[in-house]
Amino acid sequence: MLIVQKYGGTSVGNPERIKNVARRVAKYREAGHQIVVVVSAMSGVTDNLIKLAKDIMPLPSEREMDMLLATGEQTTIALTAMALHAMGLDAISLTGAQAGIVTDGVHTKAKIRNITPKQVHELLDQGHVVIVAGFQGQTPEGHITTLGRGGSDLTAIAMAAALKAELCQIYTDVDGVYTADPRIVPNARKLKEISYDEMLELAGAGAKVMQSRSVEFAKKFGVVFEVRSSLNDNPGTIVKEETESMESVVIRGVSLDKNQAKVTLAHVPDKPGVAAQIFKALGDANLNVDMIVQTASHGGIAATDISFTLDKPDLPKARKVLEAVKADAGIKEVVADENIGKLSIVGVGMRSHSGVAAKMFETLANEGVNIQMISTSEIKISVVVDLAKGESAMRAVHAVFIG
Repeated sequence: MLIVQKYGGTSVGNPERIKNVARRVAKYREAGHQIVVVVSAMSGVTDNLIKLAKDIMPLPSEREMDMLLATGEQTTIALTAMALHAMGLDAISLTGAQAGIVTDGVHTKAKIRNITPKQVHELLDQGHVVIVAGFQGQTPEGHITTLGRGGSDLTAIAMAAALKAELCQIYTDVDGVYTADPRIVPNARKLKEISYDEMLELAGAGAKVMQSRSVEFAKKFGVVFEVRSSLNDNPGTIVKEETESMESVVIRGVSLDKNQAKVTLAHVPDKPGVAAQIFKALGDANLNVDMIVQTASHGGIAATDISFTLDKPDLPKARKVLEAVKADAGIKEVVADENIGKLSIVGVGMRSHSGVAAKMFETLANEGVNIQMISTSEIKISVVVDLAKGESAMRAVHAVFIG
């Protein structure tokens, strides 16, 4: 069997943990499997490299940042190969470029264009464990690029797709996907399986297990993968295509995103083109807006309020953009609120079960939690609530839907 395994920064955070990874890989190798290992930089290394760059100059060139950051993973692949050599196993490390990962030219957040894993196949056939640097690739012109946040997960899933691996394992510091964050909801349960769509919605709703684009890639290419812990041998959570049995579970998980801010634009002229002007300016500044709510004009006044949410770190940039268009768009006032949380429930079973929203809203009302905004998709309901009540609201909703 050909298996792709990915180990995150905490799993390779120090020499002892790297040796622990080598022992785990050795077990699979001894069972007769071919193994490709994708690793991240050791935890803290990427942050230190960014700090070094900023000590040299405040805004370094993105090309040179990629050149610098790629060294983090190169350190880990060599050390992992050495740990396997010390156990008497044949292992060889490859950079993303050597592994045949070709990307576009967008430095610091490149997209994978294709993978030509000829060399990886040859090395596997020669009996090597192949260790590939995650998070990086190379443009057709030969420039090193990095893939942005969650890039090592993406490398592993893309390699599994290109190699037609039978199994892809994403090792992390949690032992699977839970019905909620166990640190907030003590009785949260680990899920045996979850669909790509549910995993995508949970990722978009603030669950930090995996980045959305890795799951999107897996869905596109049909890569079944397992999220599991590198610190124990517990079975993890399988992420796969939706099956009929999944619909019997109405709600798969509950998440709370504390990293959101709400912006309200007061007394915006209620006429065609104004919303387009505002959100085009935000889009041109590469700001991703999440939920949007517009109130209806009333009392003969042709003005409306528009509220939207975005990631909290993007708020200063958004304020700057909105100040620039405020007069031209006729916005009377821009009000920002950082003390909010986005509470979401996710489940493919919602498609075939009615009354889910009413049950959620009733639960929040009983807890004395006011709903500021509502957004729905086919398999998700999200509400914006006061951050101070977010965790108690999450526990209450989890208790009602999941137990």
